[in-house]
Amino acid sequence: MVDLQSQYYKIKPDVDNAMLNVLNSAAFINGPEVKFFQSELEAYLDVKHVIPCANGTDALQIALMALDLKEGDEVITADFTFAATVEVIHLLKLKAVLVDVDYDTFTMDTEKLKAAITPKTKAIIPVHLFGQCANMEEILAIAKAHNLYVIEDNAQAIGAEFTFADGTVKKSGTMGIIGTTSFFPSKNLGCYGDGGALFTDDDDLAHRLRGIVNHGMYERYYHDEVGVNSRLDSIQAAVLRKKLPLLDTYNDARRKAADFYDEAFAGCEQIITPARAAYSTHVFHQYTLRITNGKRSELQQFLAEKEIPAMIYYPVALRKQKAYFQDSNDADFENTDRLLEEVISLPMHTELDEEQLKFISEAVLEFINKN
Repeated sequence: MVDLQSQYYKIKPDVDNAMLNVLNSAAFINGPEVKFFQSELEAYLDVKHVIPCANGTDALQIALMALDLKEGDEVITADFTFAATVEVIHLLKLKAVLVDVDYDTFTMDTEKLKAAITPKTKAIIPVHLFGQCANMEEILAIAKAHNLYVIEDNAQAIGAEFTFADGTVKKSGTMGIIGTTSFFPSKNLGCYGDGGALFTDDDDLAHRLRGIVNHGMYERYYHDEVGVNSRLDSIQAAVLRKKLPLLDTYNDARRKAADFYDEAFAGCEQIITPARAAYSTHVFHQYTLRITNGKRSELQQFLAEKEIPAMIYYPVALRKQKAYFQDSNDADFENTDRLLEEVISLPMHTELDEEQLKFISEAVLEFINKN
């Protein structure tokens, strides 16, 4: 699904030297590389504060911790996404309220969002799923009308851009009160281990976030509040510093591969290619098809026999997961439940060449044409 080795070989000398420099300096925790990466990512995102942390899940949890939510407060997020988004809500004894997604973009359905708001609602976590932004203009307007916090889960869409109706353009993760991301190796901007970050333009909130990630300390050995131990280590920061200048190039390569797939599947009635929202660019963390003939799982098996990896993100709705089960009306989740039966993601990464893309797309069409 992701060819990290080939990507590494292209930048091997720079990455190896960067990692060796950290080893020679022995500044493994909060070293200069972390501070340099922080400032460089702030410049790239055009955001005042980046707070690096240990992983994307921690970033979501720390964001919620910083907002002083109380046990039982409601946080609305999407039913169709990875579990980390709802996991942190439960860990903090908040109440997760799950809503359906838009069938075409896979992101939060804003009409269902409006209907889910109650007096106990305190925050919204839109997920920029598979590489493009949720409809942030509408989400921010809804949040403002109800005095709600917006925390962006930007683990899959770093580098995407959202264009508002007035022409303003903002990077994904920089529109809510806090944005979060993951640097897991397979992400568009990935390190060689775990890593994550939070983004905000709020000075006071940034100060608090920096304390929470470091045991609640603002001065060494003085713990002003309950925090966690969640730091991006210097070796991972060194790797990310070498990859950040290439992020837009990487995302362009993903879009080029997506264009090839789109053209290959054009006109095939049983395949729906990923929608590209007018308000957001798409960085294709995943290239996710919808197979409408009811034979998605058979297609996955067919591709596996040809040694073509294909993944199903996600096979079970969050509301039906054992850990997060919610008694709900399935009629309120029509799009999520439909997607669970249709979606399949094809290989998508920076190193795909035309021969590989041709082989993969022809295999998909071979199966569809036979079925």
